[in-house]
Amino acid sequence: MCRSIKTLRPPVLPDEASEDDIHAAALQYVRKVSGFHHPAAHNREVFDRAVDEIAAATARLLDGLEVRGGGHRARVADVADAAHQVRRPEPQPQR
Repeated sequence: MCRSIKTLRPPVLPDEASEDDIHAAALQYVRKVSGFHHPAAHNREVFDRAVDEIAAATARLLDGLEVRGGGHRARVADVADAAHQVRRPEPQPQR
C-alpha cells in the first residue's frame, strides 16, 4: 500500500518500535488513505484523530504479536541468531 511504511517488529527493526516509529507509520497510512499530505484546517481534527487511533491500534498489534518459536516478545538476539543459523547435512556413512 505505502512503501514508506516500514515493518516495525523484529527482526526487521533491531529494537522495539518507538512511539515516534509508530506515529510515523500511522501518519503515512492516514496520508495515503485520505490523499492529503497536509489536511486543510477544517479536516485537521479528524485527520489527527485518525492518526492517533491508528497509532494506538498499531501499538496494541505490536504488543500482542508473538515471533514464532520465541514466545511473547522474543528477544531480538534470539531471532537474529535463528535467522542466521545454517543447517548442515548429516554426515553420510562411508561405504
